[in-house]
Amino acid sequence: MIMKKIYILYILFVLIKFELAGNQLKWAADAEGNAPYIFQDPNSPQNLLGFEKDIIEEISKILKLKPVFIQNQWDGLIPGLYRMDYDVAANGIEITPEREKEVLFSIPYYITHLTIVIKNNNNYISNFQDLINKKVGVLKNSLAERILLKEAKIKTLTYEGEINAFEDLKNGRIDAVLADDPIVLYYLPFNNDLKALTDEIGEAKYGIAIRKNDLELKDKIDSALKLIIKSGKLREILESWKLWNNQMKDYTFDYSESNILPINYNNYVNLEIKNISIEERIVRYISFFPLIIQATIVTLQISTLSMLLAIVFGLFLALFRLYIPSPFNKISILYIEIIRGTPLLIQLFFIFYALPSIGINFSPFVAAILGLGLNYAAYEAENYRAGLLAVPKGQFEAALALGLNRRQSLRYIILPQALRIVIPPVTNDFISLLKDSSLVSVITLVELTKLYTQLSATYFDYIGTGIIIALVYLLLGLPFIRFSNYFEEKFKYDKKVLK
Repeated sequence: MIMKKIYILYILFVLIKFELAGNQLKWAADAEGNAPYIFQDPNSPQNLLGFEKDIIEEISKILKLKPVFIQNQWDGLIPGLYRMDYDVAANGIEITPEREKEVLFSIPYYITHLTIVIKNNNNYISNFQDLINKKVGVLKNSLAERILLKEAKIKTLTYEGEINAFEDLKNGRIDAVLADDPIVLYYLPFNNDLKALTDEIGEAKYGIAIRKNDLELKDKIDSALKLIIKSGKLREILESWKLWNNQMKDYTFDYSESNILPINYNNYVNLEIKNISIEERIVRYISFFPLIIQATIVTLQISTLSMLLAIVFGLFLALFRLYIPSPFNKISILYIEIIRGTPLLIQLFFIFYALPSIGINFSPFVAAILGLGLNYAAYEAENYRAGLLAVPKGQFEAALALGLNRRQSLRYIILPQALRIVIPPVTNDFISLLKDSSLVSVITLVELTKLYTQLSATYFDYIGTGIIIALVYLLLGLPFIRFSNYFEEKFKYDKKVLK
């Protein structure tokens, strides 16, 4: 009877969970310094702002769905769709023939152009043709990149984010930046050493990306977008962010006058250009703590579980390599060489994005643990092999002579001595893994390093925020150093006995 009740409760839980999931619209974007698209609220970094967030919320309201935001790297948004991590992606994704082969797009929700940005003292670039033989920065996989790559004589440099390109321009590393006009509009007001040219280059149409087989959802989103265009709600959102332009007037056939003030734009610019006092800066840093704590927990969970996997699997690989007869031990050698010979980032991408194509789909958290754990297992295997080989062969022979079998000899005689030797390198590897956990941001997880890039890009404060995050990493690593020292002391040979 009790088991029957538990079973009924479980079924109800599954149904409720399914019902809740069915009432959600999961959408993905990259909130890393992405004003005005989607970015962290400078007044309250726990909240997100942006015109795309406002549009998605309006669509969700019409469809009677709850919008749920999923953080993902910009260049991983479309692969994430086919991992079923979210329903749609909306983050300044330009509708292009290449992308239309991969995904469905909604009707455009925004149309804009590209703008050239140069330094104020630049007198040798006045139009697009002047970019010939110059170094020009662009966002990776963007329309701007495709336009520049068609001009062989332009030296195109790609960046993960436009903010990085602007910083290189300010520092004199490149000659110009070609970016979507909304990015320029929101970056230049508080960067007086840069200016935008008046040339309007190309046309960028933003659409909501949807999986190819999800025709019903596309129809619903298109209908919702048509409704907010017809009602004037889309124009209201865009004007509040100062994004209503001639392209949108032509697209919507709306040339009427409007009294809507760019409130969101003014708030953002006023906040960014304001010179804050030391006290206000400290208050800002304190407001980061909830996000830092959350990111620290993610970093610790991933690092600890990954290291446990690396330790156990690495020991198995080392034993397999040393004590299993040939040719079977070659499997261990092959694994170690392949893993150590390929980048960790490629391995993470393979686990997270490639395996789902053959039906193996891991959650971002599990994929992160597998990627880091399986990678570091190869290095731990070599540490263990060095430790095992450091134990004199006579120890093994003596154990066998005393009547122990091979398994008992390894367990009670060889392994305890080898583990004592490998404690320092294993601890060092854990600290390295703690820092390498920053790579998991490419598979939708927000850990300490990703949080740093988001916060620093929001406030353009790379020094203060960087020091805080660096201190957190340092504090996380110190206990493990003490842990290593403690066990080194505990397991070292007794000098009196040796004498």
